[in-house]
Amino acid sequence: MRDRMNVYFPPELLKQITELADRKKLSRSAIVEAAVASFLSPDGSDRREAAFTRRLDRLSRQMQRLERDVGLTAETLALFIRFWLTITPPLPNDAQAAAQVKGRERFEGFVEALGRRLQKGQGFLREIPDEILHWKLDEPGS
Repeated sequence: MRDRMNVYFPPELLKQITELADRKKLSRSAIVEAAVASFLSPDGSDRREAAFTRRLDRLSRQMQRLERDVGLTAETLALFIRFWLTITPPLPNDAQAAAQVKGRERFEGFVEALGRRLQKGQGFLREIPDEILHWKLDEPGS
């Protein structure tokens, strides 16, 4: 035995219900009944919570990878700058113009190489195994 109930939906929602009913080859009443049953189901909130938990876990892992990659990038840049500043002697004034021209050429070559790597989907961070990132943890005395 079924009881009749009249409900009113916004036009856009009714359109979505109708389209879903047509795709699934079900009546609109069956679609609404399933939706209400799912909403009222005691395990419905558990399913939603589990879905949120999975999503948050995935986002947490992505954030951890981003933090690791940003940290690695910052450390790599800092180490390079320190090394470069340590070994590069100052140039005499008469050699600076030629060095600037050569520097521009080298930088353009660098940008072109970087562009090629990025187009191929090659990233420096992917070349570094996780084991190297955590090598310090495995050293004796650390």
